[in-house]
Amino acid sequence: MMSASDVLSVLSVVREAGAEVVIAGGWGVDALLGEETRSHKDLDLLHRREQEPALVAALTAAGYTETLDWRPARFVLSHPAGREIDLHPLQFAPDGSATQSSLDPEEPFRYPAECFVSGTIGGTRVRCISAGQQAEFHRGYDPGEADLHDMAQLRRAFGVATHF
Repeated sequence: MMSASDVLSVLSVVREAGAEVVIAGGWGVDALLGEETRSHKDLDLLHRREQEPALVAALTAAGYTETLDWRPARFVLSHPAGREIDLHPLQFAPDGSATQSSLDPEEPFRYPAECFVSGTIGGTRVRCISAGQQAEFHRGYDPGEADLHDMAQLRRAFGVATHF
């Protein structure tokens, strides 16, 4: 599992490597809410594609190894203690928007500049994606229990429309 202190530890490693990341997924939802609402099996991080070598080197030095490679869309690093980081490379445009490759090259994931916001984990301010962007990325698949929980939290706290 990935605790709040684990997340903050990973963010410290990332910061020391000079990389910039944005939290998405379940921890991204909890960052928006400013509280941990459920246990998390992993940490989803969006990162600048050009910073990937430094980011991976720093996380490798911290004990993580690559366990899944679906590049250019995403890849996973795992720690012997059971923690996982799901990494999503982004290409940023001059206006602050970004795109992420998908498994379908014709349909990249799009991130408008305004979707990059901030939240709080363990009392620490972090970058994360907005409630609306979270809802947008929770489409087109059968949700698991964690997805249902996260979308219910976003509806409750922010009144966003979700797809399930």
